[in-house]
Amino acid sequence: MKATGIVVEYNPFHNGHLHHAEKARELSGADTVIAVMSGQFLQRGEPAFVDKWTRTRMALASGVDLVIELPYGYATAQAAEFAKGAITLLDALNCSSFCFGSEQGEIVPFLNTLDLLTDQRELYEQEIRRFVQSGISYPKALNEAYRSLLPSQTAFADLTQPNNILGFHYIEAARILGSAIQPLTISRLGAGYHDPIVSGVPIASATGIRQAISEGSAISEMVDFLPAASVEEMHHFLSEHHTFGSWDLFYPLLRAAILRDRPSRLSAYAEVTEGIENLLYEAAKNAAGFSDFMQHAKSKRYTWTRIQRMLTHIYTGFTWEQLKAFDRPEYIRILGMTHTGRQYLNSQKKEAKLPLISRAADLPGEMGAFDLHASYMYLLGLGASDVRKEFIVPPIYAG
Repeated sequence: MKATGIVVEYNPFHNGHLHHAEKARELSGADTVIAVMSGQFLQRGEPAFVDKWTRTRMALASGVDLVIELPYGYATAQAAEFAKGAITLLDALNCSSFCFGSEQGEIVPFLNTLDLLTDQRELYEQEIRRFVQSGISYPKALNEAYRSLLPSQTAFADLTQPNNILGFHYIEAARILGSAIQPLTISRLGAGYHDPIVSGVPIASATGIRQAISEGSAISEMVDFLPAASVEEMHHFLSEHHTFGSWDLFYPLLRAAILRDRPSRLSAYAEVTEGIENLLYEAAKNAAGFSDFMQHAKSKRYTWTRIQRMLTHIYTGFTWEQLKAFDRPEYIRILGMTHTGRQYLNSQKKEAKLPLISRAADLPGEMGAFDLHASYMYLLGLGASDVRKEFIVPPIYAG
């Protein structure tokens, strides 16, 4: 059997994600689509709107054959590490290709960009340091350094665009791994990442959908933007938890953690650096709500996303020591499958390059233990009376 991989968050699964899964299958010629999906916390430093089991069911009902979980340490990491974790898992499952959505829409500019930055790595890193020292944020420094190296040609990826940046790091990760996995890309359709929903436009951003619901729109009003299975699953999630995941909901617990630990201990958490622990502590003392907290904490040097990732690690208790200890994914955690996905897994029992894990009790080592802990903290934030769902829900089978 032939498999292609996609890297996803599905927060929630919408019509653009459906298009991606369908085009990945078509472009790759694969009979199996495998999604590496973030768990309960996401790359932009946020708790998931709905839990990973709900998002798995959404995906399996709408074109994905196998869903595996990206471990917490990679799901909440900066782009390069996020990509490294995801591509390592797809390579371990022997996918022949991976397919990502991009603003670029063509693969050759990405390959040209990787060649350029590989050939001029030393100069590129020197330019990054120069721009960081000028006082701009790290993501902006990356882009300025890249622009300074571009020759007078047009066939290079535009690394000012968020999906292009991730796509570049996927391809870079595959090369560093020495993987034969083939990169593919399709044009990203519809709204931009932060755009609000627009009536009559069938592909909306996940951000826009979450924002509309958070501001009082009914799930039933999202039917133009979500597959029917996603609408149904969101209703089920809401009936169980009476709310959706967000920092607004989790903030009282986060605030308590910051005030409890004080700056001397906050600096031990991953991505907390350069004295920002003092600013976070003062913000927690002054701000009764999350939006107010972020207004106190933000600065020109730190992007909103970077601060949120720090907060995610503070909330879950993920330290610099743990971050540095996690060199690469150690297992393939199976969240769900269709009949086709089960067939592919059966074909990989002896071929997969990492252990296949279907039971929470079998998750190995500190990485596995922390994935479980992060899930407990997510369910606690939702107000769940029992946070042991990892040991209750088996891999989802959508035959």
